[in-house]
Parts: sequence; C-alpha cells; structure tokens
Amino acid sequence: MKIGSILEDTNIEKRISITPEIAKKYINLGFEIQLSNKYGEHLGYKENDFEEMGAKIIKEEKKILETSDILIQMGLLANDKLTLLKSNTTYIGVLNSHENMEKLLDFSKKNINFFSLELLPRITRAQSMDILSSQANLAGYKAVVESFSVFEKAIPMMMTAAGTIPAAKVLVIGAGVAGLQAIATAKRMGAIVFATDVRQASKEQVESLGGKFLTVEGSENLETEGGYAKEASDDFKKKQEELLAETLNKIDIVICTALIPGKKAPLIIKENMINNMQPGSIIYDLAATQGGNSAFTEVDKIVDKNGVKIIGDGNILNKLPSSSSNLYAKNVFNFVSNLHDKENNKLNINIEDEIIAKTIIK
Repeated sequence: MKIGSILEDTNIEKRISITPEIAKKYINLGFEIQLSNKYGEHLGYKENDFEEMGAKIIKEEKKILETSDILIQMGLLANDKLTLLKSNTTYIGVLNSHENMEKLLDFSKKNINFFSLELLPRITRAQSMDILSSQANLAGYKAVVESFSVFEKAIPMMMTAAGTIPAAKVLVIGAGVAGLQAIATAKRMGAIVFATDVRQASKEQVESLGGKFLTVEGSENLETEGGYAKEASDDFKKKQEELLAETLNKIDIVICTALIPGKKAPLIIKENMINNMQPGSIIYDLAATQGGNSAFTEVDKIVDKNGVKIIGDGNILNKLPSSSSNLYAKNVFNFVSNLHDKENNKLNINIEDEIIAKTIIK
C-alpha cells in the first residue's frame, strides 16, 4: 500500500505530516511512502533525508493524489485536489469536521474514508495518537514565550542595589493541556501565576504546577464525559465575569486558551475589563481562530486598546513547525498502526474499535 503526503501551502501551514524518522517506520510496516517535491525543505529536511529512509520523492503532486491508498495531511485539501483521489482512499488529518462536515460527507459518497483526528476519544489507548494534546502542549508553551517577548518589563522578581523589580503576574484562562503548559512555563520563568477554568478537576492540576486557582463561588463542574469543557450557565458566566473584572486590573499578562469543541470560543474578557487593565499589559488569545476569548481579538493582528496589547495568533504552531511536525507525525503513525492489519498488509476499518468509530466521517 502507498502512503502519500503533499506539501501544504507553507504561507498558511508550515507543519508536515511525515518526517524522515516516521517515513522509515511506515516502510518497516510494509508501506511505500511517496512525498511531493521539496517536502520538508523549509524545516531543514533535504529530499535526500527522506530518500535515505526509503521514501520516494514524486515531482508531480497529481500522481501522489491519484495513486495513494492513504493520504496524510495536516488539514483538508481544496476540492480540485480531493477530486483526484481514487475510490477507497483513506484520508487522515485534522479536518475541522464541525465546519467542513458538508464537504466531507459529499466526498465520502465517492468512497473516500475520512478520519478527522481532532475527534479522537480521550481514552488510554488513544493517548499516543492524541494530536490535540501534543499540539496544544506546544501552543501553551509558545504563547507564554511570545507574550513575554512583547511585554516590556522583566518577568521574575529581581532584587538589585537600585531597588526591587516585582515579578510579573500572569493569568491563564482555561486549564486544559495548553493552559497547564502555559502555567508551568510562566512559573518556570519566575512569574506569579493564576488560572481559572470551568472544570473543578483543574484546580488540583493548577496548584500542583504552582499556580493559584481562581474559584467562582458556588461553581458547578462543567466537564463532559470526554474530559472537555462544556458551555457554562448564564449564572456561572456572571459570577466569573465579576471575579475576572476584580482580578484583571492586577494582572500583567493573560493567556487565553478556553475552547469548546465544535463551537465558537466563549467571550470571557469583555471590553469594560480591558479598559480597567494596566497600560502595558498583554492578552495573548490562543482562541482567536474560533472567535477569541477576548474582546477586540483579531486573527494574526496585535490590537492596542488604551495601551493593552491583544494578540490573536492564527496558527501559533507555525512558530514551532519542526517540533510540532515531529509530534504530529508520531501521533498519525500510531493511528495508522492501529488501522493496519499486519498479517494481510491492509487497512482494517473496524467500526467496533472506539478510536475508529469516533474519528471516521460517515
């Protein structure tokens, strides 16, 4: 069987789906690997790096699309490329299924098996395939580094002969994988860290990393069975708003990571809250592409409101493309290994397997 991958539009997406190390692992399983021209060159990989592992570099992208049994990408390709796929092709990626469902179902009718990896269940067996966790972990780290680079004061407390510089105060909104990594990174760099989340289970995790958990009085545990946050009630939102309004005027940097799968990001930081923040403060909004957790967030822009900088990053992982590609490629390899019937060297799409049942589009 042939596994193919073509280069994404690197102006939008710099990550790749197969690294040389992972190409060799696929080949050891009995697959043939075919990649497009200059695949990974922007990350420092030469075509020779892939060829030495046994992969084939195909100059004609069209040929890869027409002959691959399995196509692995970061996202969903444009229609003109999808129409080139042969019947029974298996397409694996982060397909943003909630927004692209109509398109995915339309092409599924042409016997293309789509697997959208953001739908993976949060079960022990799927942990090695969990692309949301591996990518969010890096995003949380990078959001802190990026916001600290824009902040115009020192982060740790410094005691000098000339006087003491106080430590920066950081608030992390949303204590999922990205939020927890943001807390850990900010704490390691000497900041005083606070965090808030709708899931009460997060309190212990936040405190274990040295953060202070802001608890909304009389709050309910808003967590789905799958471990994701669910939408808060109006009463909770009102209480959270009051707590945040009181807290934000003492905070230097806010990292926003709150997302609800398949829905618009909750608007948590309102205009009146921003007006009460100290000039020079930073809001780094990782939820920008889903509408943002903060008022005034714009994708790929820095908006200045009364001296408060609101940063909305469209794809922060483009700033860590090598590390994020390595993790993504490993996640997908583990997913393909689960699909692979080694004895017969074919794919076994067993709908009774929870991992397959949850990720396949049908």
